[in-house]
Amino acid sequence: MPWIEDYALIGDCETSALVGLDGSIDWLCLPRFDSDSCFAKLLGTEDNGFWRLSALKPCKQERRYRPGTLILETIFEAEQGKVRVTDFMPLKSGHSRIVRIVEGLEGSVEMRSELAVRFDYGISIPWVSRLQDGALTLVAGAAMLVLRSDVSMTGLGMSTVGDFTISRGESKSFVLTHQVSYQHEAAEVAPSDLLAQCERFWLSWSGRCEDAGAYSEYVRRSLITLKALTFQPSGGIVAAATTSLPEQLGGSRNWDYRFCWIRDATLSLLTLMGAGYYDEARAWRDWLVRAVAGSPKQLQIMYAVSGERRLTEWEVPWLSGYEGSRPVRVGNAAHTQLQLDVYGELMDALYQARCGGLPENERAWEIQCALLSHLKHIWTEPDEGIWEVRGGRKHFTYSKIMTWVAFDRAIKSAEEFGMDGPVGEWKAIRETIHADVCRHGFDEKQGAFVQVYGEPQLDASLLLIAAVGFLPPDDQRVISTINAIENGLVADGFVRRYDTKAAGDGLPPGEGMFLACSFWLADAYHLIGRESDAKTLLERLLALRNDVGLLAEEYDVGRRRLVGNFPQAFSHMALVNTAHNLTHRDKPSEKRSGHRAISSQAGRRRTARGASHD
Repeated sequence: MPWIEDYALIGDCETSALVGLDGSIDWLCLPRFDSDSCFAKLLGTEDNGFWRLSALKPCKQERRYRPGTLILETIFEAEQGKVRVTDFMPLKSGHSRIVRIVEGLEGSVEMRSELAVRFDYGISIPWVSRLQDGALTLVAGAAMLVLRSDVSMTGLGMSTVGDFTISRGESKSFVLTHQVSYQHEAAEVAPSDLLAQCERFWLSWSGRCEDAGAYSEYVRRSLITLKALTFQPSGGIVAAATTSLPEQLGGSRNWDYRFCWIRDATLSLLTLMGAGYYDEARAWRDWLVRAVAGSPKQLQIMYAVSGERRLTEWEVPWLSGYEGSRPVRVGNAAHTQLQLDVYGELMDALYQARCGGLPENERAWEIQCALLSHLKHIWTEPDEGIWEVRGGRKHFTYSKIMTWVAFDRAIKSAEEFGMDGPVGEWKAIRETIHADVCRHGFDEKQGAFVQVYGEPQLDASLLLIAAVGFLPPDDQRVISTINAIENGLVADGFVRRYDTKAAGDGLPPGEGMFLACSFWLADAYHLIGRESDAKTLLERLLALRNDVGLLAEEYDVGRRRLVGNFPQAFSHMALVNTAHNLTHRDKPSEKRSGHRAISSQAGRRRTARGASHD
């Protein structure tokens, strides 16, 4: 099985596919990110569907994205010659398509295309027919794929195979089109036209990216990845392109991330606006408002790409899991959890949208006021927390902090933008929450804020205390909490979310280092004046990207491998955010917190005092 980092992403801004270094497409869901897959080898075996296009004999491979695009180019270099395979998905216009173009660069190379479609998450074998024009249709129920190629294809077992030789100056192409089976087959479109259209789109889009100094290319690639994870019709951004890639190889922490999390709201907005993508930021803001509209008591932590609410979780018994990591899950039961932090994320996102100059959404403020009227009655309740634990509700410190953020941003919206609301009541609640957190969430013995009221475990989410403005960065409790997390949750320079052995989260222990939390540590360093440490950590994190610039959710320091769903939007958002903190005049951390970062010289003095005191 290829490593997770062996994959690259192609997509059409409604769904995406993972292409291995070996030329095999091992994951594809159609027509949406959260639809059933037709290639699921990634989570099983070849029996669960794939499409390999590669040299017949062993060869060297190297690949890249065309600069500024999501067009993947893989070079296969054999003894007899060299070929280039170009893989892409044109921006969707009626139908999703995968286009694969093979060009001979040197000599002659024997190639093979092997297509094994398995609808319904790798179990349904299609009926294959040949049309009069030579195209093949692959049908199972309502789903149909149409394959057009100038390579002769034939059935072999339960797959469709085409062998051919490509010489210098020659080219062959394959276009796989998805549609419903009860409509007439989609018309043929020239692959060269689709390639030109696709390249124009991506170059135009990525060309608008604002400069990020020495990190500009890293930021641009991450933003292209985020665009590819955006469901263009609605503006929703999925957390990842995959389900059930494990947080620990062989483990059971395998979740479906093909949905949109409210928790990503503020970071997404700041990332997009900071890079100059205000249209995308507005689309995401409007998606948020539509998704959460309704009864405040029914606010969810996540929704499907168009705002659907029923995300029922089930296990896929016929898929063996990535490297045996079972179960494979579809849907996500966490959508029914109470997670108080999402109220703060939503309020902060809508406040930041106003600060960024986005036109006001006419529904937003009324919905915010209704949510706050509900939150004032429930903020004292235990919840499942930011990490969606499955071991029962507790009084999570970060959840309480984010309820403070919810009322704080409502107050600021009223005072700075003239929004109407019971500001006096909100201020009283804000003050009560702040005192409650400082009294119950801070462990005097450790000199640090802790994960849960009255318990000693640390939590990386508390790196955000200064970033969300709960306390200023020069508060000694902020600095000592960062020091404690460095000592207790950092391994090989990277940060784990919390100690899964000690926390009792309802799951077997063990996971990788959480990359977003590691970026948060770099942001915290920046805010407390440890600029050199921030840059060093950022550059170490950049080195974890795969050869085409993609990051997963986590990193296994023992195996030195990426783990978790891939590519992960949260990791790429955090990368952009940290790069902007270190290069932009308008720094996201300062915008969000309302506090200026400590100077480097003052930061060194305070860190030394804090270490000495501890």
